[in-house]
Amino acid sequence: MPTDPSPTARALRALEILQTRAGTTADQLAERLGVTERAARRYVGILREAGIPVESARGPHGGYRLRRGTRLPPVVFTQAEALGLVMAVLDGQPAAADVDDLVGSALSKVIQALPESVGRQAAALRQHASAAPDRYSARPDPATTSALVAAVAARRRVLLTYRSETGNQWDAEVDPWAVVVRHGRWYVLCHSHRVDAIRTYRVDRVRAVQQTTREFEPPDDLDPVAALEENLGMGWEFPTHVVFDAPLAEVAPWIRPPMGRLEPSGDGCVLIGSTSNPTMYAQEWLASVPFAFRVVGGQELRAAIATLAARFAAALPGRPAMSKDTAAADPCI
Repeated sequence: MPTDPSPTARALRALEILQTRAGTTADQLAERLGVTERAARRYVGILREAGIPVESARGPHGGYRLRRGTRLPPVVFTQAEALGLVMAVLDGQPAAADVDDLVGSALSKVIQALPESVGRQAAALRQHASAAPDRYSARPDPATTSALVAAVAARRRVLLTYRSETGNQWDAEVDPWAVVVRHGRWYVLCHSHRVDAIRTYRVDRVRAVQQTTREFEPPDDLDPVAALEENLGMGWEFPTHVVFDAPLAEVAPWIRPPMGRLEPSGDGCVLIGSTSNPTMYAQEWLASVPFAFRVVGGQELRAAIATLAARFAAALPGRPAMSKDTAAADPCI
């Protein structure tokens, strides 16, 4: 069941009415808002407290009107909306606390356009709140992002140039189904005609975008977020195939979507995927999974695991260090 609008929200609605219909009386305003006349007068009071010059006059041609020559801000926020906006910006873009940052500069302009009483609190929040940067987040180029979003909206195929984390670069002709933001990273979910498969490309690694005249139709039942999660670990340079002896239900909470697809296998499960960074896959992802595993596929991942195992073995005093060749030959790796 929808909740009743807050007093501030009703006050903003009253402002919209007064902007379009000068001379609105208290009873007319109350009727338009669906409240009592007393409540309507209270909402006018809220507007005045916010610094908006609402004048009133008696008589047959009286009523409420905005003072002649009044220039309202292009956007009017409630206090809660303004503070929520600043919080969301700082949460997603910690650098926005700096007025010289691109987003920080835009946020400054929004705050300056707010009514004085609301803007003062928003500015104080922005000045005194600190946000720690997310080392996993990546900010794509706004022009590149806009070009991809425009192609998604127009349902036009694009030619894009992509550079992977390892520095490999290629061109691809894709149907951009959606742009998805996931944990501070922006992705374009698409169908790649280069490999005739679904691909998920990080927007910050897209080097060029050119929209074509060819149209496409996305799948009717497309769930962009679910499709992204399912395909994050597919299509990269180095294949991975990891076997766990533990049940899938126990392993699944420890597997991130970019690691690949986890499938049941006998009493255990298998993780099949790909990566552009075997070292990171071994050190940050597999090393955090608290179950025994065997890498049965992916030469590059096996080598990365061998290097990690040798480094850990060398960290134990009094025990002979394991060579990379020995570690690579271990059937448990």
